This record gives sequence, C-alpha cells and structure tokens, in this order.
Amino acid sequence: MIHFVGAGPGAADLLTVRATRLLAAAEVVLFPGTYLDPEVLTHVSPEAELVDTQGLDLDAITGHLVAAHRAGQAVVRLASGDLSVYSALAEQTRRLDAAGVPWAATPGVPAYAAAAALVGRELTVPLVSQTVVLTRTQARSTAMPEAESLASYAATGATLVLHLGITRTRELMAEVVGHYGADCPVVVVHRASQPEQQVLRGTVGSIADAVEAARLRQAAVIMVGRALAGSGGESYLYDPHRERSTR
Repeated sequence: MIHFVGAGPGAADLLTVRATRLLAAAEVVLFPGTYLDPEVLTHVSPEAELVDTQGLDLDAITGHLVAAHRAGQAVVRLASGDLSVYSALAEQTRRLDAAGVPWAATPGVPAYAAAAALVGRELTVPLVSQTVVLTRTQARSTAMPEAESLASYAATGATLVLHLGITRTRELMAEVVGHYGADCPVVVVHRASQPEQQVLRGTVGSIADAVEAARLRQAAVIMVGRALAGSGGESYLYDPHRERSTR
C-alpha cells in the first residue's frame, strides 16, 4: 500500500508518531524538496531511495509510486503540512485507484496551525470570531471556483488564513480592507517551525510594505482577523455559572 503522509510544517519533531514509523520502514520515499526541511528526512532509513518531486508532474510521480508498489517496496509519499488542504491528494489517489494500487493517508500538522502556535494566537476567540476560512488566491495557479471570492469570505468577518498568495499581499489587502478596516491585525508567517522561519506583524494597511521589504516569495501563510489581537470575550464552556453534569 502507498502511504501518503503529512510531513507537517517543516520541523522534524512535528511529525506524528505514525508518520515517523512509516518513514523508518519505507524503502522508497517521495518528498517535496521545495517546502520540506531536510531534517524531516532523518526519520528515513539510510538505505531507502529518496525521490525529490519538485521537478516532476503528477504523471511522473504516479509512475514512481506504481512502479515501487509493483516491485513490492514499502512506499511513502510525503506532502508538506497536512493532506487535507492543498496537497494534491485527490489527483494522485485518483490515478492510483485507476491503476488498482491501494493507498492510505496519515495526517500531519497543518502550516496554519504551526503559524498560529508560533505567534501564540487562537484563531477562534469568543465574541470576536468563531470561524476560520482557509483559502487561497489565484495567480499562476488553478482557477478558483466563481463563488469563492475573497471578498465574499471577508464579508463574514471570520479569521482568514490565506495560502499561496504571499506575492499578491498588497492586492489581497485591498480586497479585504472594506470589511476588516485598515487597522485590523495581520500576521504573516514564513516557513513556520523551520530554521529560517520568519514572522511579520502588521495590519491590513501596513503588512504589504513589510512583506515586500522582507522579499518573501513563497512558503508563507497570511492570517487576517480581529482574533489575532488576542482580546475578546470568554468561552461559555468555562463560565462558572454554566450548569455542569456531575457524571
């Protein structure tokens, strides 16, 4: 069986226990060299074959997976972050299904969760925001569905987590400023948990200048919302007046 494994945000010690066990047992490991900290590969046996997929298309990647499986080898396909968002899991597994190759998925720590932890912020704060929108923008990438405009999500006032849009920060802030205001907190985290991690704090009105000055081009998430201020109400879950079960 092919094991798709979320490699987490980058740090070698932020993989799950299951992920490290699968990597240690693997004979072939396909990994995304562009986004992965090389330290993650220290979990892999020195005898394993390593295939960097950053220069391969999906058909070439699938070819490696199918060939290794048919050769009876234990195979792990690493993806940065978590498999549930922007991992191309759907495209790859469709091809494996067509080839009759079984597969399984092991989740990882998503980049946005690592970014929020790094800056010590909860993205859902009582009476401020109880919704997190994970989305991306379109530039040189797959087209976005027509109904999924950034402006429509911004209108909800939810905490926004924007992937794959760091080179368009100024445009993105222009799209959301009418709903959040120029003073709304924004945090940009580049390569969270990796040695070169970088945190930029600002507002909707100022963050583009900071991003351009830092010359960030990839591997960053943009978090927008009032929840990032760290203030707000208190959860009903811990309200001393809430009736609690004695069971």
